[in-house]
Amino acid sequence: MNNVFELYKEVASAFGPSGRETKITNVISSIAKKYVDDVYTDTLGNLICRKRPPVGSQENVRKIAFAAHMDSIGIVVTYIDDNGFLRFSNIGGIEIQDFLHTQVIFENGTHGIISHEEKTELSKLKINNLYIDIGAKNREQAEKMVSIGDFAVFTSPMFEQNGVISGAYIDDRIGCVALLITMMKLPKTVNHDLYFVFTVQEEVGLRGATTAAYALEPDIAIAIDVTDTGDLPEHKYPMACHMGKGPAIKVMDRSVLCSQKIRSALEEAALVAAIPVQHEILQFGGTDTAAFQRSRAGVEVGAISIPTRYIHTPNEMCSVNDVIQTADLLLTAITQTL
Repeated sequence: MNNVFELYKEVASAFGPSGRETKITNVISSIAKKYVDDVYTDTLGNLICRKRPPVGSQENVRKIAFAAHMDSIGIVVTYIDDNGFLRFSNIGGIEIQDFLHTQVIFENGTHGIISHEEKTELSKLKINNLYIDIGAKNREQAEKMVSIGDFAVFTSPMFEQNGVISGAYIDDRIGCVALLITMMKLPKTVNHDLYFVFTVQEEVGLRGATTAAYALEPDIAIAIDVTDTGDLPEHKYPMACHMGKGPAIKVMDRSVLCSQKIRSALEEAALVAAIPVQHEILQFGGTDTAAFQRSRAGVEVGAISIPTRYIHTPNEMCSVNDVIQTADLLLTAITQTL
């Protein structure tokens, strides 16, 4: 089995901003198809990997969906000026300071650097004061490299050190890694109808999860995503989740109150497997959990979050052990407590 860092490098290196997930879909499906019975994509582009229950099984078989979003935040070119500099807009939520002097890459391999108009004070910067420099001499040369409407993503070196990994798009390619590891560890037969859903367009409004939840109509849904940590110097608000202290079982965020029944099943699985867990109350944002919960007549939902530092920047960071324990927690829940 590939280790966490190698799997992360493989999936995080694939191009896949919201709405342009084809390449990351191909990477994940090529890995997943060895461990499940069916692999397919739906109309919106969600990748759905199904592990069927044994033939003839009916009693106590439940349809369970596990979701991790494979799309990432990014940018889109909106204008090319006479000097070949690109103006752009964001895809998903990105803070202005996290754009500055970062490298981006377009799907065709063109690289660029984001910078800002020097006449504008840093404290007053808005996105219309930023531009991308692709080294073009003029508009004509730039237009041979990129076009209006082209998408780009952050690019940065990836590394593993002291039990942590860092790089772009740990959110939520690391959740995808956790699902892949869970699939690899599944026993030959499982008495549930399992769906591992790698969703699209989460960063722009949980769109993929909304359609997948409606189509699959699961009995239970559990999302795997990242969460903020409260372990940095002079953190702006208190938070109980710390990197390296185990996966976090979500209690709530701004979009969802998780099912107490599913929370209890996950906590029981943690006890059975002797996995340390934390409890997450995220004071902003949301995940695919909310889309599944509100689908059709409602779904019992839970979520496991991987504590991650510097979310939505080009250099995120998480603990390797937290990822492994997330997969082990899921596996125990599937086989013993759900």
